[in-house]
Amino acid sequence: MMKFKKPKFWDSEKPNFIALALLPFSYLIIFYNFLTRGKKKIDNIKTICIGNIYLGGTGKTPLCIEMMKILNTLDYKACFVKKNYSDQVDEQKLLASRGKIFCEKKRIDAIRKAVHEKFDVAIFDDGLQDNKIKYDLSIVCFNEKIGIGNGLVLPSGPLRENFKNLNLYDAVFLNGINYNESTFEKKIKENFPNLKIFRSTYSITNLNELEINEGYLAFAGIGNFGSFVDLLKINNFKILRSISYPDHYRYSENDIKKIKEIALSENLKIITTEKDYLRIQERMRKDIKLVQIKLDIKNKDEFIDFLRNRL
Repeated sequence: MMKFKKPKFWDSEKPNFIALALLPFSYLIIFYNFLTRGKKKIDNIKTICIGNIYLGGTGKTPLCIEMMKILNTLDYKACFVKKNYSDQVDEQKLLASRGKIFCEKKRIDAIRKAVHEKFDVAIFDDGLQDNKIKYDLSIVCFNEKIGIGNGLVLPSGPLRENFKNLNLYDAVFLNGINYNESTFEKKIKENFPNLKIFRSTYSITNLNELEINEGYLAFAGIGNFGSFVDLLKINNFKILRSISYPDHYRYSENDIKKIKEIALSENLKIITTEKDYLRIQERMRKDIKLVQIKLDIKNKDEFIDFLRNRL
């Protein structure tokens, strides 16, 4: 099944004529978001939402996993909550391998089950735009390199809601590979001086299991394929061929066959993300290596103090 692949003009520095032509539809989405605000707080459990306003590829799931580790060290009984999308089984499996997950068609039904099982904290992977739940803590993730793209709301740009809405949330996470203050970080500080900003980078946890001296074909169907390739190159992988698919792409047997044929003809090893690996049928995973990553929070002690104060 083919999925939507974001257009290149979304990430251009300035809106082009296509983006401007689509603005009337963007205004309808902005108006709808305004009309449907009316969230209610959930009793008997603390709720943390890790979401985004940029559509895809912002590091929500790795941050959810790191959040679970932190809450466990603080002696909270924590769980994951995720809306049950049929095309996101990969993320559901990934979270389930790191902790208890409640996954229902409606997040409100999932959180009720978590309350019934007496969990202290629920970590929502996505859901900032859910108009039924008022979270105790709302965190917005960004890919530091891309920021907000052309700055416009869908379909003119990649934003689920207006950038100005950041003032409705509690903190921002800038995820990426840059340790220095970026232009985007400065923009956030100028527009939202009271908003807490945390930064993180990605690291590969199974590096010792991979042969970095070999030539590789890298493929993935994720929101930000470029960041995956950048991470591999920073860790000295020789990426000689790369193939990008739409986010949450469902690989057919023919897709994997073609990838393996290309790799064989060019004498390359094959590598992909853990999420993509989980989307491939088990019988077809042979000769495909996976990269396991984790999020390293730069100002982690400050973030832990921030969590303690909010929970």
